[in-house]
Amino acid sequence: MIETKCGFVATVGRPNAGKSSLLNWLVGEKITMVSHKANATRKRSNVIVMNDDDQIVFIDTPGIHETEKLINQFMLEEALKAIGDCDLILYLAPVTDKVIHYENFLEKNKKNTKHILLLTKTDFVSQSEVFEKMEEYKQFEDKYESLMTVSIKKGRKQRDILDEIVKHLPVSPPLFDTEIMTTSHLREIYKEFIRESVFENISDEIPYETDVIIEKVEEKPKVDVIKATIVVEKSTQKGMIIGKDGAAIKRIGLNARKKIEKLTGKKVYLELFVSIKKGWTKNKDSLKELGYNFD
Repeated sequence: MIETKCGFVATVGRPNAGKSSLLNWLVGEKITMVSHKANATRKRSNVIVMNDDDQIVFIDTPGIHETEKLINQFMLEEALKAIGDCDLILYLAPVTDKVIHYENFLEKNKKNTKHILLLTKTDFVSQSEVFEKMEEYKQFEDKYESLMTVSIKKGRKQRDILDEIVKHLPVSPPLFDTEIMTTSHLREIYKEFIRESVFENISDEIPYETDVIIEKVEEKPKVDVIKATIVVEKSTQKGMIIGKDGAAIKRIGLNARKKIEKLTGKKVYLELFVSIKKGWTKNKDSLKELGYNFD
C-alpha cells in the first residue's frame, strides 16, 4: 500500500501579500477572491490540492493586521485560529516588505507551528534585490523549514512548492474527496465573486463597508438563477453601488456573472439588490446575521 501524506496548511501574511492569488494558481482554477486592495479576504476557506497521491488542504486566511474595527478583529481572529489549527504554515512575504512584518508573525505563532517562508511578488524587482532580501531573512533560518521564492507569472513551477510542502506533512490518507477543490459551498463562492466585483468596480473605502447575502439559488436545466443582496452602511454608498441609471450595479453584475459562469460552465441569471444596514461592520449582532460568528 502506498504511504500518502495529508495535512492542513495555513497561508498567512499581511494584507495583500498575494495569498488568494497563490492558491488560485496552485489549484489551477479561480475559486478564491482576489483583489489588489488589502483586507479583501474576510473568512477562512479551504482549498484542496492533490500532489500525486498526497492531499494538501490549504487554509486561505485574512491578512494579519491590528485594528479597532469589529469586522477586522474578526478577520484577525480567523487568521490566528488558522495558525493554531494547522500542520504547517506557508508564510507569504512580498519581496518589498520589511522584515518587521515577519517578526510580527513569529510573535503571533504561539505554538511555534513549523512554517515555510515564501517570498512573493518577485517579478516586480531585479534578481539581485531578491537575493538581497533572501540574505536578510537568513538571520531567521533557525525559525523556518525552508525559504523559497515564487513568481506566479514566471519562474518557479507549482510543483516545486507543493513538493516542499508535502515533505513537512503527516502521513495520512486523504481527508477529503480527491475530486473536489474546496470545501466551501457554492453559495459562499458566489458571494465572494460578487464581493470581488464590487472591489473591482467601486473605488475608495466603499467596498470595505459592503457585504453580500445570497438570497436564492435555483438550478434549472439550462441556467442557474441567483438572487443576491449587496449590503452597505449608508444611503450614499447605496447610490454609488447602483450608479447613474443603474450603470454601476450592471457592471458589478456582469463582472460577477462571468466569474460564476467560468467556474460552473453553465449560463447564469444574476439579479442584484442593494440594502442599507447602518454600522454593520461595528455591530456584533449585524455581523452574526451576515455569517461572521465570534467565539
